[in-house]
Formats: sequence, structure tokens, C-alpha cells
Amino acid sequence: MTRTAHPPIKDAIRTWARIAALSFGGPAGQIAVMHRILVEERRWIDEDRFLHALNFCMLLPGPEAQQLATYIGWLMHGVRGALIAGVLFILPGVVAIMALSVVYVTLGDVGIVAGIFFGLKAAVLAIVVQAVIRLAGRALKGPALRIIAGAAFVALFALDAPFPLVIALAALAGALMGGSPTPDGTGTALPVQDARAARRAAIWALVLWLAPVLALVLLAPGSVFADIATFFSRLAVLSFGGAYAVLAWVGQEAVGHYGWLQPTQMLDGLGMAETTPGPLIMVLQFVGFMAAYGADHAHPLLAAMLGGLLATWVTFAPCFAFIFIGAPFMEGLRRSARLSAALRAVTAAVVGVILNLAVWFAIHLIWQQTVAWDAGPIHLRLPVMASLDTVAALLCAATLVAALWLRPGMAILLGVAALAGIALQMAGLT
Repeated sequence: MTRTAHPPIKDAIRTWARIAALSFGGPAGQIAVMHRILVEERRWIDEDRFLHALNFCMLLPGPEAQQLATYIGWLMHGVRGALIAGVLFILPGVVAIMALSVVYVTLGDVGIVAGIFFGLKAAVLAIVVQAVIRLAGRALKGPALRIIAGAAFVALFALDAPFPLVIALAALAGALMGGSPTPDGTGTALPVQDARAARRAAIWALVLWLAPVLALVLLAPGSVFADIATFFSRLAVLSFGGAYAVLAWVGQEAVGHYGWLQPTQMLDGLGMAETTPGPLIMVLQFVGFMAAYGADHAHPLLAAMLGGLLATWVTFAPCFAFIFIGAPFMEGLRRSARLSAALRAVTAAVVGVILNLAVWFAIHLIWQQTVAWDAGPIHLRLPVMASLDTVAALLCAATLVAALWLRPGMAILLGVAALAGIALQMAGLT
């Protein structure tokens, strides 16, 4: 595969903006979009380097898709490229969630937007399934890696195993199996980036993250803004386990401990994040928005917007620091045979993780009710068959067929699905 060693920065900006606009579907869908555009279409990075970058980001706390974009941006254009890719990746989500949050508290519902969301959810499911199939075909080379992928799926879906434990065990299994180092791929090598510049950028990222937190704790102790800054900063450091594991913790604390919003409002925010571009963890902006909106302020809407932006800032600023700290080391370790084997096993486990997400998403989209089923160490959340949403099931089947056999562009698939959702909503079928 021939790839461009150093694409012009203007092309990179346009490409990252396109990726950001199409980044629906949580991390699985977003990774699929990046792979399609960067590896298959533009050929700016080869398959092995992409998977190596993905493995590294899976080991970090925080949203792996946004960090993957940041890392690849750094590989191509250094610190400047990392900032462009990372910021553009979340910008559409920031704008969309903020706009929907304002609509949510001022009008009480989103009207026809509900129809758009309904259609987009079906397209998102198709994108996730497509990502599982494509990644499995490339990453599961040999029976051992297929076993690791299957074990990861069972551990998450049936045994409720912690995500970090699944990834750690996969890495350990891969290291014990051994193998060859990560190949450099074909074509012209990507430019070697300045490790010292990355370290300086990491320091700046840490300062820009922690300075506002410290200022709020010292100048406004006990305020909702101080609580938002400290809570979401802790979350940024400890947010291992995938988006849904993190959101379970957020729901428990935001609803139960802080009382920032009601359980149904938390679900509404999750629905916004699932069907708007950007990381699923953008729901934290909605939580910060609602937290400040419910506090006693003279201008509640302005306070809410500041609360939402503060939550976003302390969530994503650490992500840049983690990438700038770790990226130079990961590039230097690419030729380690044992590390490469461990990371290939992590990639295999990621296939199981994404499959778990696809099944989870399908169950909650196609059926309106679920029931818990426990037997010893097995903990399942199964659909109530009588609660089947026939319209959702048919729309999901249609989008899945279109994605796998017709293979339209990402924008076409999402656009047609959104129009179908609007039509079904106007017909009173949703």
C-alpha cells in the first residue's frame, strides 16, 4: 500500500473535519470512519501502524477514538497535527450537544429531531456491525487471536468483567505467546516527530487542565463549578473500562450523590451523545450543563453553558497530555516483538469489545424492555421478546443490508437513515 509520507496541513484539516462530521456511533463507529478514510481512502497510514496506534489508545484512560485521532495527527504533523485532529474531532459534538441542551431546557423536547435520532441510531448499529466484520477480518489472524476475541466478548457480555481486566489479560496472553515485531508497512515512512516538542506540549496540556481546577477550588470552594471541575478531572484519570462503564459511574454520582439531574434526564443526554458526532463521552457536557442549570444562579442558561464547557475542558485536556507523554515511547517500542504480540492480542480483544457494544446497542434499540438473568457468575441482560419494536427492527435490518451489500458512503447512509427516521416520526410510527 502506497501512502503519503507527509500530507499537506490543509488537506489534513479538511480530512479531520470530514472525519469529525461523520463520527457517529460511539468509539466503534468513529474508529471505523477513521480507518475507512485514513487507511483505505487517503492511505496516509498503513494497517499495522493504525492498529498499533489503536492498541496504545485502548490502554489509556479517556475516549480512545479521540485519542486515536490525536495520536495519528501527531504521527503526521507533530504537536500541531495532534491539536488539529484532537480538537476538530470533538468540535461538532461540543456544538451539537450544547445546542440540544439549550433546546432541552427551554422547549422541553426536540420535536422532529427525535425522528432524526431514531433513523441515525439504526445507521449507527449498521456502522458498528460493519466495523466488527472489517476489524475481525484484519486482526484475527490465527485461532489463538480468535479465541482471545471470543473470550473478551463472553467476559464482557456474560460475566460482567471489568474492561481493564479484560484488556490486561489479553495483553498478558499475547506477550506469553510471543511473535514478531510490528512491521513498518509498505510505502514511504511517516515523518519522525520531535519527542522533546511532545514533552513540552504535555506539560502545557497538564497546566491548562489543572490551573482552572485549582483556581475554582481555591476561589469558589463548594460551588457547582468547583464540583464539576474536580469530579470530571477525577473521571478523566480513572475512566478505564469503555464509555458505558464510565457512564454507569457518572450516572451513579451525578444522579445519586450530587443530584444534578434525574435518571430520565441522564438517559436523554446519553441519547443525544449516541446520535451526534463526536465521542460518546460528550454526554458529560450535558451533565455539566444540567448541573450548573439546576444551581441557584441569576442567569441559569449562561451558567449552564459555562458548566457544560467546563466539563468538556477537564474531560479532554488530559487526553492531549496522555498522548503527548506516551506517543514517543510507543513509537520507540514498535520493534519489540513481545510488545507487538501483546498489542496484537489487545486488538483481538477489541474485536470482542466492539461486538459486545453491537449486541448491547441492538438489544436496547430493537427491544423496548430488558430483563436480568443471573446464574452463578453469569450475568445477562436479555431482551423481553414481547417488547420488540417492529419499526426499529425493520429499519435496522434495512440499514444493515445497505451498509454490508450496497456499501454507500458514510454520509449517504447516515443521511438516508435520518430522512427515514423523520418520515417515520411524521407518520406517527415512532
